[in-house]
Amino acid sequence: MNRFYQLVFTLLLSTSLVTASASGASARSLSLPENSYSSVLKPSPILTIAHRGAAAHAPENTIAAFDKAVALHADFIELDIQLCKDGELVVLHDDTVNRTTDGQGNVKNFTLAQLRKLDAGSKFHPSFKGATIPTLDEVLTRYKGSIGILIEMKTPSRYPSMEQKVASLLQKHKMDQADSGVIVQSFDSRSLQTFHQLAPLVPIGVLIDRADLLNEPQLIRYSSFATYINPNKKLINSHLVNRLHEFGLKVATWTVRSAKDIPALIKAGVDGLITDDPSFLR
Repeated sequence: MNRFYQLVFTLLLSTSLVTASASGASARSLSLPENSYSSVLKPSPILTIAHRGAAAHAPENTIAAFDKAVALHADFIELDIQLCKDGELVVLHDDTVNRTTDGQGNVKNFTLAQLRKLDAGSKFHPSFKGATIPTLDEVLTRYKGSIGILIEMKTPSRYPSMEQKVASLLQKHKMDQADSGVIVQSFDSRSLQTFHQLAPLVPIGVLIDRADLLNEPQLIRYSSFATYINPNKKLINSHLVNRLHEFGLKVATWTVRSAKDIPALIKAGVDGLITDDPSFLR
């Protein structure tokens, strides 16, 4: 069993134990048979999640960045998706192409063929000239089974069919199971609930950028459909992480751009670090 599948298995097992605890059976009361996977119950390594690929080393959200993340032994790549004019899910952070390509305009106004003609690499460095905007379909095909994939649905309220399209694509690739190595996240928790109804086994992460979104009623709601709460690193402290763990929720924080931030985040007990440079943790 390679490291990637060990991490996925550990996540699933630890999540099931927390659920058992919440229903009145503590993890301590479980009787594990001899030769069981008891070693997996030890604290697992912190997940290294490559933000937009290894964005410190290559143009964000391109195949070059994702390949670099694999080369640096990240556990997951994180990527962002938008919908273009002809309904394809494309990998791009912004709702315009202005910042990262040589084009101008809203993603939703471009066909896939038009997006393919844009240079998504030169603004990062001339050596990446000719890098293109990939589709989610291409990314799933290329990396399935070799690295985890954390998919962020960007402003799904702008794209009413996004949840269905993501669910259908994961089903097409047979990546809609709990152990498929895919997590879907968004700042829009209502959209995530909709997605959860369409693909109930796919782990979900709720992105959080404000402390007031972490009150008890909200945590109760999140825990009904999510596996992860992914807060801005500025919100992280041991009290918050412990509180989220009490609700059976894992914690992956963003975005780590300096190695000096890492010790405090690890001490706080986070389960994953979303970083532009996976080499910080290797």
